[in-house]
Amino acid sequence: MATEPLAGVRVLDLTNVLAGPYCCYQLALMGAEVIKVERPGSGDLARVLGADPVRNKAGMGISFLAQNADKKSVTLDMKAARGKTLLKRLVRSSDVLVENFRPGVMDRLGVGYDVLQAENPNLIYCAISGFGQNGPRRDDPAYDQIVQGISGVMSITGAPDTAPYRVGYPLADTVGGLTAAFAISAALNASPRGTFLDVAMTESVVSTMGWVVSNYLVGGVAPAAHGNENTTSAPSGAFATSDGPINIAANRDEQWQALARHLGREDLLTHPDYVTREDRKANRHALRAELEQSLVARPAGDWVRELNALGVPTGQVLTVPQALADPQLADRGLVGTLPVDGEDMRLTGSPVVMDGERRMPRTAPPNLGADNVAIWSELGLSDDEIDTLRNEGVI
Repeated sequence: MATEPLAGVRVLDLTNVLAGPYCCYQLALMGAEVIKVERPGSGDLARVLGADPVRNKAGMGISFLAQNADKKSVTLDMKAARGKTLLKRLVRSSDVLVENFRPGVMDRLGVGYDVLQAENPNLIYCAISGFGQNGPRRDDPAYDQIVQGISGVMSITGAPDTAPYRVGYPLADTVGGLTAAFAISAALNASPRGTFLDVAMTESVVSTMGWVVSNYLVGGVAPAAHGNENTTSAPSGAFATSDGPINIAANRDEQWQALARHLGREDLLTHPDYVTREDRKANRHALRAELEQSLVARPAGDWVRELNALGVPTGQVLTVPQALADPQLADRGLVGTLPVDGEDMRLTGSPVVMDGERRMPRTAPPNLGADNVAIWSELGLSDDEIDTLRNEGVI
């Protein structure tokens, strides 16, 4: 691979659990040196989260492993006077600092943006929070599900009789982390570099709801839960087959016509309820029932193969294990293996392929404080000083 895009960039990762760690993982995959600054003795809460109790007990929970490869770890008590001094020294040699504490916490600790920017005027300081650094909710605690609810996502997820529903993975955390990584990458290209980035998970999520939001803001149409139906077109949604559901998106007239003919339902093309796009949208549920009379006669795989060949976008509805085993993902190499404590562990790499190559993690997620000696020595601390700081609980 050519020179990595973020080679030579040092990032201080002061974050916990998911949004911040995911952001910094993306930066690490693009070549940044990411130093995870963790609380002595406990570290990132994600170290004890995940489906494997043994790993949790060892401080290497699966939730931590998922987004902390290619990072270094140092421990630091930022409440201690000497801990604040060490953070300032570390900031002087860094390009980026990312934190996801509640707004105001870093200022109360005496190491907020103004203090650290004085140490390094070129510092890019990124604060990730649930609701932003100001506003009436700024001090409210925010986890992914809270943000999903407040952003409106849950109100439009599910069917009319089941909503509100939570999206089945931490959408708000992940979108917030991606937004932060994008903002940091952009800020690294600015001149001068020093800046304060205020990334709110709620605003990040609302921004991704483009059509839903604009339909309300511009069209005055209040968003609602429509289950698996695509409200912009029909037939477009999930349909039953003999062995499981498939998604069909016949959004264009020619796709709709090809679908009806392939299913042997040319009669529907002239039916007054389905002649135009608006007719089909207004009668979508009746139309789905008509199409499923043919679709349930054969398995999903047959329909996917045949309809895609006709230019009608079709795909199976897979479980997560099925998706991970799918030949498409396997062929493009999204999942790779990395030795972790003598075990080959499967982890996802960067979602971006650059010049035909995908950046995969090269070093295992770090044990808590694994890089204390290397990093603190680099700042000029002697072995005796490091031992003293460790004994005092500062690192």
